[in-house]
Amino acid sequence: MRPLMKSFSHIALICLILIKNTGESKHLPSYHMDSLEDNMTAKERFISDVRALIKRHMQENEINNLHLENDNNAFGKKEGTNSMFDKPIAPAHVPTPVLVENWPTVPHSLGQISAVSIDTEGNPVIFHRADRYWDASTFNASNVFHMIEDGPIKEKTIYVLDPKTGAITSGWGNDLFYMPHGLTIDVHGNYWITDVAMHQAFKFKPYEEKPLLVVGKRFRPGSSVKHLCKPTSIAVATTGEFFIADGYCNHRVLKFNAAGRLLRTIPQPPEFLSLQVPHAITLLENLDLLCIADRENMRVVCPKAGLKSSQGEGLPAATIQEPDFGRVFGVAAYGNIVYAVNGPTSMLPVRGFTLDPSSESIIGHWGDFKSPHSVAVSANGSALYVTEIGANHQTNLIWKYILV
Repeated sequence: MRPLMKSFSHIALICLILIKNTGESKHLPSYHMDSLEDNMTAKERFISDVRALIKRHMQENEINNLHLENDNNAFGKKEGTNSMFDKPIAPAHVPTPVLVENWPTVPHSLGQISAVSIDTEGNPVIFHRADRYWDASTFNASNVFHMIEDGPIKEKTIYVLDPKTGAITSGWGNDLFYMPHGLTIDVHGNYWITDVAMHQAFKFKPYEEKPLLVVGKRFRPGSSVKHLCKPTSIAVATTGEFFIADGYCNHRVLKFNAAGRLLRTIPQPPEFLSLQVPHAITLLENLDLLCIADRENMRVVCPKAGLKSSQGEGLPAATIQEPDFGRVFGVAAYGNIVYAVNGPTSMLPVRGFTLDPSSESIIGHWGDFKSPHSVAVSANGSALYVTEIGANHQTNLIWKYILV
C-alpha cells in the first residue's frame, strides 16, 4: 500500500500549493472545457484546477499499474490479478463505452434532463423539466413543493429521440408533472415515472394522461408505507415486481408486486444497511441483485432483490466503494455489470464507471462530464446514454456512447 500512500501524499502537496496561491489564480494551469470558465469564481476555478490535476494523476497511476501488471505476468504472476492491490482486471468481454461525436446532430434546447431510458424499439427517451429548476426555494422545510399554484408543466416533458441522429420524433407528458425526476421503460413499453414535487410514482401507457398505477399521496410527503417523499427512481423486473427508490427524505427502497402491493422495505431489521439518498436503482436479474446508487454515502450497494426466492434477503449487500467514486447519481445494468456516473464531489473527476458487483470493484473508467444525472443502456448493448443537468438550456445535455 506504500505506493498508494505516496500517491495521495503527492495530491495533498498539490492541494497545499494551490491553496497558498489561490489569490493568484491567473497563474494556475487551465484545464477547463467549456465557455462557463469566464464566469467562474476564484474558488470554482481553484476546485476545477485541482480536480483536473487529480484526474491526470490518477490516469498516470493507471498507466503505471498497467506496466506493473504486465511485469508481474512476465514473471509468472497469475493472470487476472494485480500484485499491488489485488484488484480484478476487467474481463475482455466487458464492453467499453466510446463517445459518439456530434450526436445529436442538431443541438436541443431543453430543460434539466433528469432521466433517460430506452423504449422497446431501442429509442432513447428523455424526461426533462422544461422551464422548472430545482433550487433552495423549491421546497419548504417539510418537503412541501412551493409552486403548486403554478400548476403542472405546460410543455411536453417526455421526448422520444431518433437513436441515429438524436432528433425528437415525438413527445408527450404536458400538463401532467411538476418536477420530473425518474423514468424507466419496462419490457412491455410501460413508462414508470417519479415526480419529486408530487411525492408520487406512476405507471403509464405511453401518450396516455391517466396512469395505470399510482404510489404515494399527491403533494403529501410522508414516511408511512402509503406515502413517499421525493422518490427518485424505479426499477422493474420481467416478473412484474417493481422497486421504488424513496429517495431524498426516507432513504429507503420499497419493493412491490405487479399489482402494487408492498412486499418489502430495504433496509429492514435485522438488515444492516444505511442508505443516504438512494438516487437511482437498477436490477441485475441473473444475479438476483438490486444495485442502488447510494449517493451521499458515495457508493453502490447491491442487496438481494428476492426475485427468485426470499433466501438471501437481509444478508450483507455487495458494496462498491472506492476513493475516486464520489457521489453516485446514476446506475444502469447490462448483463452482470453496471455502468454508473458520479456527480460533482469536492475535487474528484466527474466521469463514468464500469462496475462488477460480483467482485465488488470498479473495472473501468470512461467519459468526462460536468453534472451527469442519469444513465441508460439499450437491451441489446448497442448504445449507452448519459444526461446532464445544467444551469441553462445550453448545459442540459444528452450524450450517446457505443459499447465496444
